[in-house]
Amino acid sequence: MITPSETSVFTESLCAKAPVIPVLVVHEPRHAKGLAQALISGGLPVLEVTLRTPAALDVIREMAAVPGGIVGAGTVLTPQDAHDAKAAGAAFAVSPGATDRLLSACEQADLPLLPGAATATEAMALLERGYRVQKFFPAEASGGAPALRAIGAPLPQILFCPTGGIGLHNASDYLALGNTRCVGGSWVAPQNLIRAEDWSGIETLAREAASLH
Repeated sequence: MITPSETSVFTESLCAKAPVIPVLVVHEPRHAKGLAQALISGGLPVLEVTLRTPAALDVIREMAAVPGGIVGAGTVLTPQDAHDAKAAGAAFAVSPGATDRLLSACEQADLPLLPGAATATEAMALLERGYRVQKFFPAEASGGAPALRAIGAPLPQILFCPTGGIGLHNASDYLALGNTRCVGGSWVAPQNLIRAEDWSGIETLAREAASLH
């Protein structure tokens, strides 16, 4: 069983590994290895595979075997999702929000969770439970970098990974904030490049993202 405090130490270390965590929607398990290798080679070792496709758990299994990466499950919504992600080899989980049942399930499964919050109240509730590192989602729809800066004024002890509407054009706005350690984004692995198995193209996007600050 993992405690919220231990989870926060782990998720903070994840956020320190690279400025961007790729948010991946993968439809074919056969794409998993090449995609993971391209992103890791490009300097993005932390990979979030969203549970939005029937292939997601198989993709996590394949990616978890690729050296140099830390693979987690995104869009974890229920205790069953947490159980399935852990069984597939996920090293961490990410959720768009948080419920007591989900938090408890991840703690009991020894699965570090990056829980989502969009308001000061949600962030405070997670902090009260011990989650000092959180996902700010949906970032752009919730007011973007100015909103996250404002939340950080009274809650400086919370660190965030903002996700949602973030791309190369605005990632640096978030990374410049004192309460942001990294951002999550899907732009580094666009569907057209995945379908074409253009791993060199994805590696180029990853290198560009890894150089952000």
